[in-house]
Amino acid sequence: MRTLGSLSILMILLLMLAGCGEGEHDDIKQWMAESSRELRGRVLPIPELKPFPIVAYEALDQMDPFSSNRVEPEKKEGGGGAKPDFDRPREQLENFPLETIQFIGVVSNAKTKVRHSLVQVDGVVYQARKGNYMGQNFGRIAEVTDNEIILKEIVQDPSGQTTDWVERRMTLQLQEGAQGKEGGK
Repeated sequence: MRTLGSLSILMILLLMLAGCGEGEHDDIKQWMAESSRELRGRVLPIPELKPFPIVAYEALDQMDPFSSNRVEPEKKEGGGGAKPDFDRPREQLENFPLETIQFIGVVSNAKTKVRHSLVQVDGVVYQARKGNYMGQNFGRIAEVTDNEIILKEIVQDPSGQTTDWVERRMTLQLQEGAQGKEGGK
């Protein structure tokens, strides 16, 4: 009996609650209905395409700019000059590009006055002196000073005008961090 009374009270409360909310939002519902009646979707027409003028290709007698037959300067045969010795045995430091070689110090022999440079490539230290070859452009050490190694490289003419070999001067500077380590030598 007790459950039947609790159930009936619950039902009465639910009916009262449902009756309170019936006409509450009628004004909002009416405004939405009026506003949606006036709305109409429309699609803009596709814009008219303008025809491009037809232009005739009048450069048939000229060279095709996309052709593989480019105009290259006429190469002249070399008139001599320095040429690398391709028959000599290559030295160890010629296997590395000059950019990867670091000049880290100098060792001097007081008796013979011969200066050896200490260079490092990939964590390995090598000795090189005047006359040794270094780098991949037939570079030969011309001089070793306290601060730099001076090389004379033999390369093909960079302008491409001739097939001559030309000599150019390159230097390797002593690395900053290595100067303090070298003082005791």
